[in-house]
Amino acid sequence: MTKIEVIFEVADTAITQRPIIAITGSAGKTTTKEMIASILQNRWKTFKSYQNGNDVWFTSQYAKQLDPSYKAVVLEYGMRYSGDITKHCQLIQPNIGIITNVGSAHIGNFNDRGIAGVASAKSELILNIMPKGLLLLNGDDVNSKLLNVQGFKGEIITVGFTKEANYYASQIAYTETGMIFQVPINGIDYTYKIPVFGKHNVYNALFAIALADRLGFTFNEIQLGLETYGKNYPDYYKLNVQRFKDEITLISYTYDAKPNAVKAAIDVLDNIGEGKNIAFLGHMVELGNYSVEEHKKIGRYVAAKKNIHYLYTFGQDGKYIGQGAAASGFPKDHIVDIPTIDQFVQTVKESLKPETTILLMGFLCNKESNEIELYETVKLIGSILSN
Repeated sequence: MTKIEVIFEVADTAITQRPIIAITGSAGKTTTKEMIASILQNRWKTFKSYQNGNDVWFTSQYAKQLDPSYKAVVLEYGMRYSGDITKHCQLIQPNIGIITNVGSAHIGNFNDRGIAGVASAKSELILNIMPKGLLLLNGDDVNSKLLNVQGFKGEIITVGFTKEANYYASQIAYTETGMIFQVPINGIDYTYKIPVFGKHNVYNALFAIALADRLGFTFNEIQLGLETYGKNYPDYYKLNVQRFKDEITLISYTYDAKPNAVKAAIDVLDNIGEGKNIAFLGHMVELGNYSVEEHKKIGRYVAAKKNIHYLYTFGQDGKYIGQGAAASGFPKDHIVDIPTIDQFVQTVKESLKPETTILLMGFLCNKESNEIELYETVKLIGSILSN
């Protein structure tokens, strides 16, 4: 495989050798974007999406800010409805596309089409990449098989955990500070480290590694970018792990809760939790007619784990997580549905005992439909534990 050269035209100015990278997917967009940008910045002046500003309005603003001084562009293309990604591409057409995965996020906006509708909307990125561009896909993601790659005239690169992928990770392990894994490139096994937890983040890193390698970056440049990505990035936009005295650990993702992301957080709790492990899981939004079943799936996922001991649910459809868990064998007397915000906060406080790991993720609304600020709750917990 040869290193790619790209030509992109913006504001009627031809700019050679400038990657225009668009990232979409049901989970992992922001982390993948941050990892890629961190690597590219080692060599090039790089423009990237602001935090997780990924709707069409943000892209319209980015289009006004781009100029020839930027040697690389890394953008998130968010999608809630069909046509959204096409609008992104009409504003800034990419020559490199990444689809991290296809999951149930926003599935409620696609009526009876379900996951096929989500995949079709994600496929708009493939249809709008510049001719002979580059497309990176998750070879392990079953739903990504639904993406429409027919007619794509560029090159497709896959990442995964098996040798069938063009770039694959092996020897994956948790460390005290994150993940470590190996990726063979040109016959050499390179060992990479990332400062975040979870196999889902290994997939995100694989996208960054694969693209950076194809763009000619060295192992040292790639590893430096992965080690330093997100240093100035707000904690509430990523899965955050905080360790406190008395062996109390808090895992939280307070910005959003989508099925793929919730499962990834459950995996982290199952792998790094020590002592008593408690999952606080709440309502997941924009699932529409699929909401009850998607919440029950999360419950079944919890029940399949052997290292999660208590399940507290909250929010409008959170109770269905508990129902799914109980139906799959999770001890019913270890499942509690929390009806109010005050009780939620009090229950979290009462759970802060030595040798306990807590996961917080989801939405809780009171009678006036005001969403609880989980970020504020996490800050409160941090202040309590730090004293």
